[in-house]
Amino acid sequence: MPSLDKLSWEHLKYIIKDKTYLKNIVIIANTCFELGYWPNHFKKSTMIVIPKLNKSLYDSPKSFRPIVLLNTMGKLIKKIIGDRLQFQVISNNFIYQS
Repeated sequence: MPSLDKLSWEHLKYIIKDKTYLKNIVIIANTCFELGYWPNHFKKSTMIVIPKLNKSLYDSPKSFRPIVLLNTMGKLIKKIIGDRLQFQVISNNFIYQS
């Protein structure tokens, strides 16, 4: 399902096969991390509401399931930053093993 920016993961996987685009995404991730700034474009989301199956009445909020669609590029950059932080924490023994 496409996200708020109409970019699906399939499209993104195809785009990042080109090393130039991948390098630009890494530059954006590095800049976000170094500045400690998360652009507003990545914070925007939209919610769609899907009715649950096999409900007799749809007059209750529990009869629906909200799904939040986020910016795909923002999710990718968030994963890059999370992986980098996890690597730093593990390689510098910041977490006690037990």
